[in-house]
Amino acid sequence: MYRLQSLAARSLIAGALDQCSPLTLTSLTGVRHKSQGPSVEKCGQMRFLTAEAKAAAGRLEGKLREKTLTLDTLNPQVKAVEYAVRGPIVIKAGEIERYLEEGGTKPFSEVIKANIGDAHAMGQQPITFLRQVVALCTFPELMDSPSFPEDAKWRARRILQGCGGHSLGSYSASPGVECIRKDIAAYIEQRDEGVPSDWENIYLTTGASDGIMTILRLLVSGKDSSRTGVMIPIPQYPLYSAAISEMDAVQVNYYLDEDNCWALDINELYRAYQAAKLHCQPRVICIINPGNPTGRYIVKLFLCQVSWKQEHDNVYTPDCQFHSFKKVLYEMGPEYFNSVELASFHSTSKGYTGECGFRGGYMEVINMDPEVKAQMVKLLSVRLCPPLAGQAAMDVIVNPPQPDEHSYKQFRQEKSSVLGALADKAKLTEQILNAVPGIKCNPVQGAMYAFPRIFIPPKAVEEAKALGMQPDMFYCLRLLEETGICVVPGSGFGQKDGTYHFRMTILPSIEKLKVLLGKVRDFHIRFLKEYSALE
Repeated sequence: MYRLQSLAARSLIAGALDQCSPLTLTSLTGVRHKSQGPSVEKCGQMRFLTAEAKAAAGRLEGKLREKTLTLDTLNPQVKAVEYAVRGPIVIKAGEIERYLEEGGTKPFSEVIKANIGDAHAMGQQPITFLRQVVALCTFPELMDSPSFPEDAKWRARRILQGCGGHSLGSYSASPGVECIRKDIAAYIEQRDEGVPSDWENIYLTTGASDGIMTILRLLVSGKDSSRTGVMIPIPQYPLYSAAISEMDAVQVNYYLDEDNCWALDINELYRAYQAAKLHCQPRVICIINPGNPTGRYIVKLFLCQVSWKQEHDNVYTPDCQFHSFKKVLYEMGPEYFNSVELASFHSTSKGYTGECGFRGGYMEVINMDPEVKAQMVKLLSVRLCPPLAGQAAMDVIVNPPQPDEHSYKQFRQEKSSVLGALADKAKLTEQILNAVPGIKCNPVQGAMYAFPRIFIPPKAVEEAKALGMQPDMFYCLRLLEETGICVVPGSGFGQKDGTYHFRMTILPSIEKLKVLLGKVRDFHIRFLKEYSALE
């Protein structure tokens, strides 16, 4: 009975209640509401509680009820969505992992998942200060513990004062906790060397993805040739193509210049824009900086009519410097700074903290029409609010220990260690892969990925096509099955016709990364020999 009551109160059960209405339901508060008709015990147990009851109900009707939701009735935009980072390769990797755990044997002892930028899963240690503040916010009784420094306690108290009931378990306002929004605005202003930031333009999000989806929902409209076109870099992070498919927008590709270290080319932007205008209405351009999957950072350049971008803060190559688009607009003058609609995104996941699981993030939106902004706030209010633990983690990232505070020395050491290790691993990856015949890897200047180009012999291409798969998918499956290394085929990110790549994270420890790269090298040479392509 209670299972039926819970289902009825909490779920949308397609086509299930018509035979047994009206019902006696129980609300989420546990209060029973009276109504006429068959009892829950008589009707509900027949239809919901056991497989036997379902079968009995079907026999009474002469046949089992047909499914309301099938692949034929499924939203076609959902079927169009593809997300390579957690696609078939990763599913296969999971199957192999379970096989090994059950005692199966392979030419390797473990699966190395280099498919996703999950820093902590790869062994990166948390930043102590961030975890201290979040722990204090989660369990305020720890405020009395001498094990926690006063600068962490001060931040935790300030965050909790902004939460309903001084509890991280409360809802916040839909845009986020006010003091955290103000801290983010102060951080942006400092990062951009005095360029003003209004805290009321800051919105906390559930990771950067949540904010990106929100902005896209506002932008997508029209039909046929007036349908919204979204310009995205190729190669791109599959979130964008997946979101575009789900919303039935038009994907407009602009290609990064691989021969010039994945540089962004203004002429290519204009080419893509002009071509797209023939069949859609390009209204937004996405810039990823540093690049994912390429690891390329974008140099300071003249770029007008930019609508939104995503940014990460782990640029670690010594001769590279991060420039925010907002700062560039400011330096271009009021004509641009006060008119170009720009949404910038950041998260707890892909910076030096690597706190993916907190799903913390924010977006800053400038120059949005006030009436549209009101609609955006309405849209944000539907999801209530982002997780408060993620908001607290985001606050620590933008408000870290200062030089005169107790925790500064340890924080600085931990941050420098993470960024230094990423720089070392980026250089190691480039060096080893570029020494392999048939592999070319551009320098990794930021982020946490490499996107090497691989030569796949014509015979292997033919075999892959005969199997009904992309050649780089065929290559990556072979790599997984023979070495236990899980990477993502470049076709999942987009690439120029006739070129093949894979994306791998550089997050594993130096020792494990050396093992991974050595296995890739040996596999690639065997692969070339097998298809008679090694000269």
